[in-house]
Amino acid sequence: MLAAAAGAIKERGMTLRAVVRVPGSYEKPLATKRLLQRDDVDAVVVLGIIEHGETAHGRVMGQSVSDALVNMQLEFMKPIGVGIIGPEVFPTQIQPRLVGHAVAAVAAVEVMLIGAESPYEV
Repeated sequence: MLAAAAGAIKERGMTLRAVVRVPGSYEKPLATKRLLQRDDVDAVVVLGIIEHGETAHGRVMGQSVSDALVNMQLEFMKPIGVGIIGPEVFPTQIQPRLVGHAVAAVAAVEVMLIGAESPYEV
């Protein structure tokens, strides 16, 4: 996912300022907030996978992380492209989604940063 996102960033003429790796999805909001506080960061792309588990933990995690990211986007007025596959994704569903989710997260940031043509109508 990182290689696909980095390639999409370069193709769009944007600059990748930092790559931060965290152990899991619960740690993504704090890492994201730290990046958003930087003056040299205009946006953040968050990548990851929340697999299907035996309990509701993944759904709870997905909702918590999603809520935190949306709230930070509004707090800092900087876009966050979310390229998290899942929750509830099965291992066989991951590989076909890796590149698409990463590129879509970068494209979302691009639309919010520079007003690029969006494939969506409002």
